[in-house]
Amino acid sequence: MTKSKKVVEVTNPQEFDKIYQDYYHKSFLFVKSYVQDKFVAEDIATDSLVKLWEIICEKEISPIRPFLFTILKNKALDYLQQQNRRNKSLKNINEYLIREQEFRISNLEACDPSEIFSTEIYELFQNTLAELPEKTRNIFILSRIEGKSNNEIAIVNGISVKGVDYHIAIALKKLRKNLKEYLPLLFF
Repeated sequence: MTKSKKVVEVTNPQEFDKIYQDYYHKSFLFVKSYVQDKFVAEDIATDSLVKLWEIICEKEISPIRPFLFTILKNKALDYLQQQNRRNKSLKNINEYLIREQEFRISNLEACDPSEIFSTEIYELFQNTLAELPEKTRNIFILSRIEGKSNNEIAIVNGISVKGVDYHIAIALKKLRKNLKEYLPLLFF
């Protein structure tokens, strides 16, 4: 009968205030020394005192201090283990992102647009030249590939220098049209 009388007395709100005042600051300092976060330490200390109070309301606890210490220790330990799991997950995610970024960097460094597009551009260039009239194609090849002057080309083909300019302009126009998607790469 005395035990139940003691439980009833302890459930008195003023008794909780006394326990809170007696143990809060010590609880807070103990937890903060491990979790290193003021706000988390405040939450754990308060939660632990509430848990202690709930247990005290159900049964008599004596002495209170070791029991409270066990609650504080377990709650702080749970928090630290949760943080540890979180940090490991973040570390794994960060390592994955770093590997992915390094992969992209190495791919970009290895990327040589001239190699990627050279065959495709060369084929397109050859096809475009094949589409040109024979005289225009020959004049363009003499000018741009063999490096002959317009005067030399005019003499060989028996046309004026203006005629050479005309044929080169036609060839360039056709090449620009067919290679328009690649021009930015060629300029770059």
